[in-house]
Amino acid sequence: MKIAIAGAAGRMGQTLIKRIAATKGCSLAGAIEGTGSNALGRDAGEVAGMGPDAKSVRGVKIVSDSAAAIGAADVVIDFTVPAATVAHARIAADKGVAMVIGTTGLDPAQTALIHEAAKKVPIMWAANMALGVNILMALVEKTAAMLDPAYDIEILEMHHRHKIDAPSGTALALGRSAAAGRKVELEKVWRRSRDGHTGARPTGEIGFATLRGGEEVGVHTVMFASAGERLELTHRSFSREGYAMGAVMAAKWLEGKKPGLYGMKDVLGL
Repeated sequence: MKIAIAGAAGRMGQTLIKRIAATKGCSLAGAIEGTGSNALGRDAGEVAGMGPDAKSVRGVKIVSDSAAAIGAADVVIDFTVPAATVAHARIAADKGVAMVIGTTGLDPAQTALIHEAAKKVPIMWAANMALGVNILMALVEKTAAMLDPAYDIEILEMHHRHKIDAPSGTALALGRSAAAGRKVELEKVWRRSRDGHTGARPTGEIGFATLRGGEEVGVHTVMFASAGERLELTHRSFSREGYAMGAVMAAKWLEGKKPGLYGMKDVLGL
């Protein structure tokens, strides 16, 4: 499978290139960066720290021509920023190239454009592609369904200081899992932040707390708190390898799939 990577010189992009090199049957077909990147023109495998023997990812130059890079691939993996992701989805749809999206923080208009692209090509879009996180989401939904609504649900997340959206896409996905377990719409019960005199916590609210600092890859904890006990479900990522492994797995899974919008539940059969 020929894979193009958007944001190839970034930390996630480099991790994805290493994962492609380690995955049998996959090769790097394109590497994309923004016009101002100092990585343009460089060998993508070299930028990712791969030696000359990594033939499946060496010899591909990092370019700003997204159309050319995506057009050379069977699937493009994108962990960039919303505006770039939407632009890449349009190109992928026009060229008949499947897409894996790990970008979060898209607004409703941008989300609608991803849905439009998915009418033409298969797209797998997930807030988090790590196996453990997706198992956590399934556990959160089941736990929320089992516990009385008197249990307060709070979601705490922490990421590195460079992350630009909050709460994280994974935290919001966990909130949706909890809401699904309670058969309610998250938007009707969430409290995304608290400041000042907020009053007592309403029954049924799903709250979020966001921490940012250092180089933390990602920590997510879902708390179910009652008057007499608290149950906590936690996932912590120690590296981006888990995300990359899931993304490449998803890319391979998309082969031969019909146009449509898929999630990691589909890929993992959860």
